[in-house]
Amino acid sequence: MVNKVVVIVGVGVADGLGGALGRKFSSGKRHIVLCGRSKEKLDESVASVTNLGGSAESFVADVTSQSELRALFKHVNSNDSVLDCVIFNAGNNIPIPFEELSPEEYESYWRVGCLGGFLTAKQAMPILAKQGEGSMLFTGASASLRGRPMFSHFASSKAALRTLAQSLAREYGPQGVHVAHIVIDGVINGQLVRGKFGSYLEKLGKDGSLSPEAVADAFWSVHTQHRSAWTHELDLRPFKENW
Repeated sequence: MVNKVVVIVGVGVADGLGGALGRKFSSGKRHIVLCGRSKEKLDESVASVTNLGGSAESFVADVTSQSELRALFKHVNSNDSVLDCVIFNAGNNIPIPFEELSPEEYESYWRVGCLGGFLTAKQAMPILAKQGEGSMLFTGASASLRGRPMFSHFASSKAALRTLAQSLAREYGPQGVHVAHIVIDGVINGQLVRGKFGSYLEKLGKDGSLSPEAVADAFWSVHTQHRSAWTHELDLRPFKENW
């Protein structure tokens, strides 16, 4: 029986970062709870874990809904298992010229990318702190560090999420909870990106975009660090990336 549980919030198709995280953490003999808005996509990601002999289940919830996230963690915390890790991976990104950016669009990016992280942490951190162990990992981006033209909506959200992670790390680290922020600087070569920007990926060439599996390896490495040498922030980018 697997008694360590990993919750991954913001999971879509199996061939993406959320799915890759599920498979990687499952290989460490954890039970995986994959959370997202689409049951169909979640089931695909769950199957990608169980087909490899892992243990996984899906839970449909919107990261902007406090009640749905409360239900998620009530479900997770309803048995004798240990909440080993929570990964906040929700968000999306498209360029929008500032003069075309509506207040509603700006707010929607903030609600998913930042408020969602806050609401997830509100449920997760008390459980982790009570245990005195476990980790919470946040998926960041290059926009967490700088704002570029046509990405004011995305950068504002990701920068706020980064400082949230810093505050949580300083408050809960002394209680035994490892909080880390992983900066993804580049394009992740997943199904959604290949479907929309296939020609761009081809232009980047071999290993010019981030492999979801390689990114998941880095998350696992941070999660399993000894507490005498914790990483709070890690940046990942392809060797060709201009940074």
